[in-house]
Amino acid sequence: MQLDPTDLKPAIARLKRARGQLDAVIRMMEEGEDCQKVVTQLSAASKAIDRVGYLVVAGGMKKCFTQPGAADTLDEEAMVKMFLSLA
Repeated sequence: MQLDPTDLKPAIARLKRARGQLDAVIRMMEEGEDCQKVVTQLSAASKAIDRVGYLVVAGGMKKCFTQPGAADTLDEEAMVKMFLSLA
């Protein structure tokens, strides 16, 4: 299922933020920064990426349930697999 690019703007912005966090983690590790600070930044980047996954899945589900006839072609197994891949 294709998502509307305008629906993806929040997800793209979140990924760009996560990319910045990952760049910071790399820089911190290269500079020998404190382990706790590195892990804190890694955690923040990981959560941001996870949230993007949920946004994409939620957008797909919304599209499936709001567009006429889309629910008829819904591949439930694929949706479940996609959702569980984020767990």
